[in-house]
Amino acid sequence: MPLSTKEIAQRIAMDLPEGCCVNLGVGIPTLVAGYLPKDKEVILQSENGILGMGPPPDEGKEDPDLIDAGKQPTTLVKGAAVFDTLDSFSMLRGGHVDVAIMGAYQVSETGDLSNWKLPEASLAGIGGAADIAVGARRLCVAMRHTTKDGQPKVVKECSYPLTARQVVSRIYTDLAIMEITPEGLCLMEIAPGVEVAEVQEKTGASLQVSSDLS
Repeated sequence: MPLSTKEIAQRIAMDLPEGCCVNLGVGIPTLVAGYLPKDKEVILQSENGILGMGPPPDEGKEDPDLIDAGKQPTTLVKGAAVFDTLDSFSMLRGGHVDVAIMGAYQVSETGDLSNWKLPEASLAGIGGAADIAVGARRLCVAMRHTTKDGQPKVVKECSYPLTARQVVSRIYTDLAIMEITPEGLCLMEIAPGVEVAEVQEKTGASLQVSSDLS
């Protein structure tokens, strides 16, 4: 059975290493903040100027002056710092963020990322996506495996405008986890009740299958 968006976020949270600095993008990535294990130190960075972002606040305890990059209410952990966008992007461009988690419209088998503009959209802005994609030491994508009409979002080549080339390391979807390797796109894990054949059918690129799944 495909994972929910919350389950995708929870699965990503399990993989984040102790002590890492992580930037969370808009959408599914934002949910990761609410699923970090309490016994694991992960430092969350937000490009609007937060280092030490906490989980979402309880209902009724929102601070209107404290939001994440997706304009959703957030909290601060003890020792957090708040600063301007210039300092935040200096941190990103300087390679000081260990892991970035972003959403995507398409990801290619070689790690090309498209996440800022759909062809039919009249207005779009790339924002800080390119800076984050290129500046982070490791980039993971969190998204649905297909579009609403069933088209693959993991493809051989992106057909949408690119954010950056060969930057994605790992893809988390509602069906599977895939790692982009020098040898190709490797299927590492599948959701409970999902078959390898279903993942390949709904993927627009060839998959190698990890020995753990064979």
